[in-house]
Amino acid sequence: MIKGDIQQVKQRFGIIGNNDDLNRALDIALQVAPTDLSVLITGESGVGKETFPQIIHQNSARKHGQYIAVNCGAIPEGTIDSELFGHEKGSFTGALADRKGYFEGADGGTIFLDEVGELPLSTQARLLRVLETGEFIKVGSSKVLKVNVRIVAATNVRLMQAVSEGKFREDLYYRLNTVPIQLPPLRDRGEDIVLLFRKFSSVCADKYRMPAIYLSEDARLMLLSYRWPGNIRELKNVTERISVIEESRDITADILSLYLPNVSMDKFPVLVKQDQDQKSFNSEREILYQVLFDMKKDMNDLKKLVHEIMNGNAPSVVDEPVFTPHPHSHAHPIHPIVTQEIQESEAYEEATLSLEEVERDMIRKALERHKGKRKNAANDLKISERTLYRKIKEYNLE
Repeated sequence: MIKGDIQQVKQRFGIIGNNDDLNRALDIALQVAPTDLSVLITGESGVGKETFPQIIHQNSARKHGQYIAVNCGAIPEGTIDSELFGHEKGSFTGALADRKGYFEGADGGTIFLDEVGELPLSTQARLLRVLETGEFIKVGSSKVLKVNVRIVAATNVRLMQAVSEGKFREDLYYRLNTVPIQLPPLRDRGEDIVLLFRKFSSVCADKYRMPAIYLSEDARLMLLSYRWPGNIRELKNVTERISVIEESRDITADILSLYLPNVSMDKFPVLVKQDQDQKSFNSEREILYQVLFDMKKDMNDLKKLVHEIMNGNAPSVVDEPVFTPHPHSHAHPIHPIVTQEIQESEAYEEATLSLEEVERDMIRKALERHKGKRKNAANDLKISERTLYRKIKEYNLE
């Protein structure tokens, strides 16, 4: 399947994201759509399973037929057979007239059985017969009816576990699972989370005629780090609540944490601002650089402290002097531990300076490779353009 077809489907059905697993699921849906094979869509609640049966239906020869979606978990067990297969007049109390079921209504089209794992065993047997022969019997009738319908099912239940527990028929599972489509949870979709946030923010801004909200860098990292147990549905709700409640349009991690259950800034130490000069990071490489730079600063502070000690300007330390100068010596002898710390600080400084040289050389070569185009160079270095601009200025590479 060519990439353009997948992009067209995304635009038509409002699907946001470029995750490989998502694209693979869309590819399978488009490949299987022209056939009549049954499809089983699995994934956690809130990942968007309800969109895929529509994609399959609209890209099949049945697209001009009926499309009926049924939430099997929302129908009481006592009436599920009647809802799906219909009933005859007088077949039970309240059956005042003949009634067509969803399968009969979807003849020639597609029926989507959401939460199929919630079907009672007796209904599962009826469904298996439809899958195998296309036949069913209305409740209270003895007449066999034929139906030509495509079945797409979805569940957030682990059906194989339900089979082992005797809650789901094994033969039905294999009939439904002719073509499986697995949708990834939101937490595994990386930057798609940020794209979805922007989309929901924009929609909410248009709907309520207000400026859209924007994430600071620390809030973006928190958004990516959160587990999202409610998946896309939860992200949409959080985005809408923040859009309506918060006056500020610039959302920081402190603000975002108020809308994520059981999340505090203590769980995101990288995001906590130590001071006003705290920097934002767009990659693990930048964090590593910052750690090394901070290490250099700490070593320099240590050397400064040692020099103060040597000059007799050290702050007093209760009950434990750092050193004891010889009474007849003009020099200030240094404690062996302090001497070792000086040597270690110099070694750290040398390593850090070497890293700076390597980083400067990497940036210079990247700019040369891309003929000064900073956006391309930033992508090559796996850092943000903002970070690249800062590094260019820092290393005087203009």
